[in-house]
Formats: sequence, structure tokens, C-alpha cells
Amino acid sequence: MPKITYIEHDGTEHVIDAELGTTVMNAALDNLVPGIDADCGGECSCATCHVMVDPAWTATVGGPGETEESMLDLNPERQDNSRLSCQIPVTDNLDGLVVQLPEFQF
Repeated sequence: MPKITYIEHDGTEHVIDAELGTTVMNAALDNLVPGIDADCGGECSCATCHVMVDPAWTATVGGPGETEESMLDLNPERQDNSRLSCQIPVTDNLDGLVVQLPEFQF
């Protein structure tokens, strides 16, 4: 299982084993990682699963799609490396992924 590190705004780290085929959002929810609200349940319609992908991982993760872009534009803490974690599928290529969690979601 790929390991994903979620870093809270205060620096607290949560390293979890993510199940293949799920999403970065569901992996966080399944492992009780705080800061991922996922109000819409992963439907890309609320932006409460916002993460900032570590710059070393942005090429591997890729950029947001059109619908995701629209949702991210509504987020006050959006950055160039922002993604909605519900839109990032967990694959073997993501082993070691690091994402930051915005303060806004705590």
C-alpha cells in the first residue's frame, strides 16, 4: 500500500497506508486524518477536501480538471499546488506522497 503523509497547518504529520483504488480524500477519512471535511462525499462540489501537494509531487499527481478548477477558485487558501483530494486516485506511483492541509479546514 502506498504511504501518504498529511501535514496539518501546525506541522503535525499523519503517515498512513492508503488502499489502492481509493482517493487521497478517502484514505484520510478512513484513517481519521483531521482537516479533510469532505462535506460532499467526494463529488467535487464543495472543496472541503482541499490539499496542497508537495512541490516534489505535483508532476506525478498532475493538475486539476475543469470542474476541480472551478471549486478551487472558491477557496480562500488556494495555491498553485492546490488540489481537491477527492480527485486524486491512489496508485502505486503515489507511494511517499506528501500533502499539506490548509488551516481554513480546521
